[in-house]
Amino acid sequence: MDRLKMPFENTDLLAIEGGNPVRESFLSLAPPSIDGDEIDEVVDTLKSGWLSTGPKTMRFEEEFAKYVGAKYAISVNSCTAGLHLSLVVSGIGAGDEVIVTPLTFCASANVIEHVNARPVFVDIDPSTLNMSPAAIEAAITPRTRGIIAVHYGGLACDMDEIHQICNKHGLTVIEDAAHAISTKYKGRMVGSISPLTSFSFYANKNLTTGEGGMITTDDAGLADKLLVYRLHGLGRDAWQRFTSRRYVPAEVVYAGYKYNMTDIQASLGLHQLRKQESLLVRRYEAAKVYDEAFSTVDYLRTQPHPNDEIDRHAMHLYVLIFDMDQFSVSRNQILEALMAENIGVSLHYRSLHTNPFYRDKYGYKPEDYPVAYRTGEQILSLPMSPRLTIEDARDVVKAVHKVIRHYRTCV
Repeated sequence: MDRLKMPFENTDLLAIEGGNPVRESFLSLAPPSIDGDEIDEVVDTLKSGWLSTGPKTMRFEEEFAKYVGAKYAISVNSCTAGLHLSLVVSGIGAGDEVIVTPLTFCASANVIEHVNARPVFVDIDPSTLNMSPAAIEAAITPRTRGIIAVHYGGLACDMDEIHQICNKHGLTVIEDAAHAISTKYKGRMVGSISPLTSFSFYANKNLTTGEGGMITTDDAGLADKLLVYRLHGLGRDAWQRFTSRRYVPAEVVYAGYKYNMTDIQASLGLHQLRKQESLLVRRYEAAKVYDEAFSTVDYLRTQPHPNDEIDRHAMHLYVLIFDMDQFSVSRNQILEALMAENIGVSLHYRSLHTNPFYRDKYGYKPEDYPVAYRTGEQILSLPMSPRLTIEDARDVVKAVHKVIRHYRTCV
């Protein structure tokens, strides 16, 4: 029996078929929450005359390290750059293998290709949507050098199991925390658990600097290397050189990269960081509306959403997982129908092993990672942002009810 109380009758015509949409205006998936604090700080930076990596970047790094409980935080221009540098400073390269989930943004695996190593996918846990520790153990070979643990949606991986496996086999642990600022795992903040963790500050993330990222570590040697590699491999950065009253020569000690953050970006980050806890409360207020609407529906599933002092989901993504056997159309058609109702839904993600590059290079078939493949065909992300009002969230619920009622095969 269908336990969902539907506010729409079967006769309601979907907007995609010519009916009236649930909303008059389009509801964006994840607009940033920016106000006067960030704007004033950016203006102050513009007036200061120092726009690139400088004092505000360093202040942002210090405050970020304190927030997550790490000794060092090294800012970069993207989480992708952070993951790439983490592989570089870990000495991972040609002929090596790095284990990663296929249910992630392509950057998590692309960076492994960038260092001429091989990404080795492992299947996911169907409940958490994070990589399965049992699958990790089974995928290890003599060439395996590390694991990139992706905290999907903002829910922490089973880091105790992953560390136990890595300690047993002598592997490097790198955390991809693009979704996971403010995530907690067994009482610890993500960013303070593994040797290297990378965060994303892209425009749609919980903390945004427009573009940008951060690497955290407790290892002073790794921090020093990261600082040099992120800016051309120069032994001294521009702020140190140009604020010194003595001539400071710039010497190339590594073949580095142009991965530094600017003070303009850090100006946004400083205030975004200070608001993280209050912004997370607003995310959870919207998530509560979704939970109440969808948590008891037999043909819909969601990730676990722990929220206490021990474990905490960052609520970057709120995902629905559909039992597609219960519907007369594909997930993509449901997505398009919701967008026609003026609800900005999206897909996170189609499993990487089915994408042309990885499929063709390594000869992967969909059934090689069946849970990730099936999930990638069933999943859909709902709007989630601190700017999402309770009324907005209710509109999302109405639209989902309307669309799935229309496309259900058994009502």
